[in-house]
Formats: sequence, C-alpha cells, structure tokens
Amino acid sequence: MSNFLFLETEWPDLHSSARKVESLVHTDTRACCFYARRTLELAVDWLYQNDADLKQPYETHLSALIYEPTFKDNLPKNIFLKVRAIKEIGNQAVHSKRDITETDALRATKELFHFLYWLAHCYTRRSTAEYQGLNFEETKVPARRVSVPVHTFKQLQEMAEELKARDAEAAKLQRARVDTDAEITRLREEVAEAKRQNQLVPDTHDYSEAETRNYFIDLMLHEAGWALDKAEDREYEVSGMPNAQNKGFVDYVLWGDDGKPLAVVEAKRTSKDPRIGQQQAKLYADCLEQKFGRRPIIFYTSGYTTWLWDDLNYPPREVQGFYKKVELELLIQRRTTRRDLGSEQINKEIVERHYQEASIRRIAEEFNNNQRKALIVMATGAGKTRTVIALCDLLQRCNWVKRVLFLADRVALVKQAANAFKQHLPDSSPVNLVTDKKETGSRVYLSTYPTMMNLINDMDDGLRRFGVGHFDLVVIDEAHRSVYQKYGAIFEYFDSYLIGLTATPKSEVDKNTYGLFDLERGVPTYSYELEEAVNDGYLVPSVNIEVPGKFQREGIKYDELSDEEKEEWEAIDWDEEGNVPVKVEPAALNRWLFNEDTVDKVLENLMINGLKVAGGDRLGKTIIFAKNHDHAVFIQERFDVQYPKLKGQFARVIDHYATYTESLIDAFSSVEKAPHIAVSVDMLDTGIDIPEIVNLVFFKALRSKTKFLQMIGRGTRLRADLFGPDQDKDCFYIFDYCQNFEFFNQNKLGSEAATQPSLSKQLFIKRLELLSSVRKSGVANEGLTQLGQEIADHLQTEVAAMNVDNFVVRPHRQAVEKYSEEEAWEDLGATDYAEVVHILAGLPTELEPEDETAKRFDLLILKIQLAMIQASAEYIRLHDQVKEIASRLEDKQTIPMVYAQIELIEDLQQEHYWQDITLPMLENVRKRLRDLVKFMDKKQRKIIYTDFEDELSEAREVSLPGLVSATSSIQYKM
Repeated sequence: MSNFLFLETEWPDLHSSARKVESLVHTDTRACCFYARRTLELAVDWLYQNDADLKQPYETHLSALIYEPTFKDNLPKNIFLKVRAIKEIGNQAVHSKRDITETDALRATKELFHFLYWLAHCYTRRSTAEYQGLNFEETKVPARRVSVPVHTFKQLQEMAEELKARDAEAAKLQRARVDTDAEITRLREEVAEAKRQNQLVPDTHDYSEAETRNYFIDLMLHEAGWALDKAEDREYEVSGMPNAQNKGFVDYVLWGDDGKPLAVVEAKRTSKDPRIGQQQAKLYADCLEQKFGRRPIIFYTSGYTTWLWDDLNYPPREVQGFYKKVELELLIQRRTTRRDLGSEQINKEIVERHYQEASIRRIAEEFNNNQRKALIVMATGAGKTRTVIALCDLLQRCNWVKRVLFLADRVALVKQAANAFKQHLPDSSPVNLVTDKKETGSRVYLSTYPTMMNLINDMDDGLRRFGVGHFDLVVIDEAHRSVYQKYGAIFEYFDSYLIGLTATPKSEVDKNTYGLFDLERGVPTYSYELEEAVNDGYLVPSVNIEVPGKFQREGIKYDELSDEEKEEWEAIDWDEEGNVPVKVEPAALNRWLFNEDTVDKVLENLMINGLKVAGGDRLGKTIIFAKNHDHAVFIQERFDVQYPKLKGQFARVIDHYATYTESLIDAFSSVEKAPHIAVSVDMLDTGIDIPEIVNLVFFKALRSKTKFLQMIGRGTRLRADLFGPDQDKDCFYIFDYCQNFEFFNQNKLGSEAATQPSLSKQLFIKRLELLSSVRKSGVANEGLTQLGQEIADHLQTEVAAMNVDNFVVRPHRQAVEKYSEEEAWEDLGATDYAEVVHILAGLPTELEPEDETAKRFDLLILKIQLAMIQASAEYIRLHDQVKEIASRLEDKQTIPMVYAQIELIEDLQQEHYWQDITLPMLENVRKRLRDLVKFMDKKQRKIIYTDFEDELSEAREVSLPGLVSATSSIQYKM
C-alpha cells in the first residue's frame, strides 16, 4: 500500500515518482527530499502544460515557475506554503552537507502528499468523491531496509545537474510542438472544464497548515546550521516551571558542543504576537540555567517575526533570523571575556589626534552603557576612516567584536578604506567584497551597498553565508537619508552594533538619520566639525573666490550680441521646426549650449590665478566640477586647444563614462604625475582622499548644501612641503563661476532634493491611490467598477510575486501573505492602505521585467487619471505630454504594431477627443500604447556649440557660514 495510490490512474508518472519518495523516507533521507523536489517539479510542469490559465515565465527554474503570478494565484495560500517547503528541503538535500534527518524526509513526503492531493482534487476528470477521506498514514511508509545503498551528496548533485539538462531539452521540444499539437489544446479544454466542476465541490481535506508554518521556523534554523536531528532539540522537558506539574516543554533548544544549551526558542502561532511568549521563554531559560549552570540566549518567534533577548546584557530586539552555533558561543563567551572599553588604551599608532580619541571614548562609553548605535559627525579630511579603524582595533582587542562590515556607496571609497585597514590594522585581513566576493575567514569586510544587498541572499552549503549574526559591527560611511531609504534593509538584517559616519554638519543631518541611530535630532554621539578642525590646525581653510560670469548669470541675449555674433546666432540650426530664440537661459548653458569663450575665460582665469606648485611653475592639483559629461568633455577639449604644449595629459575627464578610472585617480593622486586637472562629474565629489588638491572649480550650480560642503571637503586636507621645503599647504582656493556662494549665503540650508523612489514603487503607490480614489468617488458604473477591479488584481498579483526567501521581503512575510489573497483587496480600509504603502510598496518581486518606457507611460497615464478624478490643474500639462507622445508615434507608423493603433494615435492629437474622456478610456489608451512607446526616437535636445564673447567680472573674496576662510590670503597668493 502507498499514500500516493490515488495518483496511479490519472497521473502515473507522478504516482511512480511519489512512490519513490515514500520508499526512501527511512532508507535514504537525502535522496527522499531530493526526489520530493523532483516530483514537485514534475507536478508543476504538468500544471503549466495542462492549465491554460497559467502563463509560462521566460525562466524555467523551479523558483521562477512557482512565483509566476498566475501560478501562485492558482494555489490556495496554504498549498503554496507547502510548495515552498518542498522546494526548500529539496534544495538543502542537494546543496547542503548537513545531515538530512528522517524527520525532514517524512515532512517532505507529507507536504508532497498534501500538494498532490490538492492537485488531484482540483484537476481530476473523475469524481472528487474518490478522494474524500484520504489522509497521510505513516504506517503506509515502507519500513527501513538495511541493504539499500544510500546516495552520496556528490551523486545527488550530479543527478540534479543531469535532470536539469534533461528537463531543459524536454521543455524545448515541448515548446516547439505546442502550437501545432491539437491534442494539447483538446486536453487543456478538458482540464479547464474539470477544474471548473471540481471547484464547486468543497475541499474538506485537513492540510495540516499549522505543521507547515512551523516548518518554516525549522528552515530558518537550518539556514543557520541547526540540524535539529536529535530528540533533545525539540520539545525538551524542563523542571521548575511555575505550574501544577512543575515542568514544561521547550519548543527548541540549541545546544553547544559542550552539551550545554546555547539558546532556547519559543514558537508561537503565526496569528499571535511572539512577544506574548517572552516570559515563557525566560522561565525556560531559568530552568535550563538551573540545570546546566549557564544561561542561554532567548529567542521567541511566530515564524513571521523573531525576537532575541540576551537578558544579561540588553533588552529584547527584533532580528531577521537565528544565530549560528559559533555566533551564539561568542555571545555567551563575551559575558566573561569582554573587557571594559574605558580602561583599555587606544592605539596611538592608528590615531594620534585628541578629537579622534575623544570620539572613540564617547562611543565606548555609549557601548559600555548598553547602547548599540552611534553617529559620528566629523569634517571631511579629519580622519573618519582612521578613527573607525582604531575603534575596530579597540573593540576587537576587548572582545566586543570579531567581524566588521564597512559599507560605502562607491567602489573607489571601498578600495580606499580597504587600503587604510591594510595599512593600520593588517592583522584584520581586510577583504574587499566588490572584487573578492568568495573570500571567507576575514575579520574585516568592505563592500558597496549594492554588492552587499546581493551577497546576503547567497547560500553556501545550504547555509546563509552572511547570517544575521555574522557581523558584530556594521559601519556606514556617509550615513544619510538616501542611503537608509535605498539600503536600510541591510542595517535591519544584521544584528550588530551600528556606527554611522558623516561629514555633514550636525545641524544639517536630517531627522531620519538621527532616528536610525536612536538619537535626538541635532545631537550626534560625537561631533568635530570643520571650524574646529581648521582652528586646531588639522585642516586648512579655503579662500572663497567668486568670479561672476555674464552668461552664467543672465543668459545669452540676442539683442546684446555684436552684429557678427547675431549673424552666427541666426545661422544656428536651433531645432527641427526652424525656431530661433531671442534668449538662451542661464540653465541651458553647459547643458545643451556650450560656449567656447565662456570656457576659455574660466580656464584662463584658473591657470593664471590658481595656486601653483613646483616653485610656482605648475598649477597645483585641481578639480573642475562640471555640469554633465558633455560639459566635462568640452572643457577638456578647450583646454587642449588653448594649451597644446601640455600634450593632452594635463587635464583629463574623470567620471563614470571613462574606462580605467581607478588608474586615472591613482595618477591624479600623485603630486608629480599628470593629470593635474581632473574634470569630474560626480565621481570626485565625495570620499576621495587627495591632500595635494589646492584648487576647486565650481563650474555648475548646486542647490544641496550637504553636497556642496562635501565637495569643498576635497581641498581641506593638510599636505606638508607641498609648495617647497617647509612650505606646507596652508589653504586652498575655491573658484565659483556659477553663483553658488551667493545662493548659499541667501539660502542658509540650501534646497535638498528628495530621494526619488524607484519607478516600480511609484507605479505601485499611484495604482493604490487611483484604486482608493475610484472606490471613494461614489460613481457607480460598469467601466469604473472594472477599472477598480483590474487595479486591485494587478496590485495583488505584484504582491503575490514577492519572494519571501529574499532577505528584503522576509521581514514583511505576514503582510505579503495577507495581501497575496484576493479577499484582502476587496475593501481596503485606512489601516490597510497605510500598511500596503509603508510595508509593501517598493519590495522586489519575481515578475518578468518590463520595458522601462512602457512603465513610464503607465505612470504618466496613472497621473492623468488621478489628476482627472481629483480635478487637479496638473491635468492640462500631463495631457499635453500624451499628445506629444502620440505625435511622435505617428512618425513611426511604418511599424506594423504602431500602424495598427494609428486611428487612436491620431485621435489623441485632437483636442475634441479629450473633451469627454473617461478614466476607462484612458486605461484603454494605456493598454494599447504602452508597448509602442519604445519605438519612439529618444527626444534629445540638440547640442549647440557657439563662440560668443562672454565677460567675467572681477574676482572677489567672499565668506560663507560654516566655512573657515583664509582671511585676505587671496591678496598674497594671487
């Protein structure tokens, strides 16, 4: 007998494969789980072949197949959880060398039984009555047989690769014949009718949902290396509980190699807040401490959320998973080996300045007082990186920290910090994860944020390579709002001490950044700002030179040109329509109009008045901050024209378009090597440590005070003997040709740009807003009702495609599962709306990537629909954009897809079409044109080059609050 006998008649292949799974439960547990996943793959393949409602994704691996929205929507939530459970345990069988227990094998077999029962009940073309009353019976599982050979780990991996190749070939053949195979069409019609009929029959089967949910706690523990293969790992009996029986049963005990418990795990139902189990878990810890003489770490979890409580040191805190054995051992060892930070010496070979030591002492004091976060505000060039290195050294020597993660937003900054660690803390064996992603065993890892986002999901031998407890300290370089908004999931994932570094003045650090570090706004853990550093002689002041340019301030006016220049103006091919402007606004200068004389005069002013080195014969290291790449290239070209004797080496563009930029930066960092002028767009704005820089040229307008001060920080570093023996760098020059000083003197805080959400997040939120507006409109008609339903279906599909195995999504699993169900979208209340916006919007999904231009067109139509329903003045501007798109599409009517919609395209350009337009009509426009906009020629403003005579006003020295000026130095240096 077999539990899978019900499959034999209609699904003989699934029956045969499932019987194999069942036969291996007690004899070859690893192979059992492998074949459970294999049987799942066969079943999923059958569903895609036979259910016409399912849309085959481009990728054909199992994860892509099960997260495809039509597939996931087709399964009840409890069945999808079983599919995930089978996949995960199958993956561990193939990719993890941990022991796969009989408990794992039996559970995989049970979950497979429930899934295949659902498939049979849903798709049988016989009577569903035949399946009533079926339950999994362990007595039908074949008993252990001694002589059966066990598959090795390597054999299963080879089998997996072989089957993968075989399945790919089979899928290819299947796709080749599917369109011409009438039998497939007939079978699909039969399956569809059977499915429709079977859905009318209530499914009363007990799917053991609670058991499946508990298994996900097991999986999280497996990811952390806990095999759970011994009887004492679960339901461990303890005595001393305050109840009538004087005993209790601990859900999970995590044991050390010494036979003593390292942690207890109290599991609560998913419907409950796990914090209700806090006291129960504490009592279990009390009992185990009484018995074994060591207090375990406490976890309590619902499977959705998990809390860690090291109650000898810290209050409870939410974590994203469980610690590995070695990490728990470290936590417990530190109770006795951790030394007081205040009594240990700071390594003066790493830091020797008073404020660096003071900042380390302040952090040490906070950590000694059981705080876990700190924010350091320190002026650019004052030695933030070395301060952190000395702090890491102190924490490691005092046994507070073993592994450190240093995060920065640019590859060059990671490389620079890695070199600093190698120089000042070589025993930490620093690893640059950007270039060496596989290295293990280091005590210091350095990475960009995107690299770390990708690596967190990496699995190694079935374990998360970087588990939640892997790093004891995470350092955020240039901690500010945009970093948290983009990459906050990293800081939430790792359960570590958190240090933020920023050069932004404390008064200008935004409140969200202070909130991340649990600090009062305006009160960082420690600050040492530019004015202090200059006054103390650790940084040099700036000479702020404003050189107003006429065109930069007023634009170029036709009426003010000479007669010869007017002829040149009239001869310019300004646009395709032949329009000739009477003025070019200042904002256009260096964006699409490049004037030779303007650039030539700026370069001449710099070459004459800039600070010189080499006995005054050569311009010192200089950064010109250009507006864009085209501007930067134009500056370099004009420099080479004006100074041909310098052979094209003296001034070079260093930006993200250049190849081998690191070699250019290395050369620029050397006082004697060319280039001596770096024309940069963004790349050299922050973080680059080049003390030889003595001239900064602002050839673009800025509005962010934070960014402006960061850029100024490129020049503040000390440099001995720069101008000759005993002639140290004592200041640097800032040349402002674009009224930046004037702007920031009038606007003390600048105008910080809001961080732009991703396009996918914008679409999600706008769809949600439109859904809410449609439902609140009170207008009852079929078109609006259908539109609202389609929006709800789209949002539900997007949520259903969020993969909870992704570390970014996993903390929000409860909300993802809730809103993956259609019912959740039927009546969204204010609380639901807020939950969806703040939790789900922006989470990654497994949906097939779409063309960006199509998504941007979707967003435009959504904005028009919202403007229309809200009677917003924005409607006119937005509808003009659609008319412009239609006009540009009309030029592409030779493309058959465009020509098929030419009537609509022409109508959209007529104002009468818009007079009585409705929301459903706009939705129709969106659907019909979204896949066509990619054919439009990219609208680019034509680049125009001119040579009109510009005027630079007399240079004058100015001051700016927050900057320390080298008073009157302009008089003796220029």
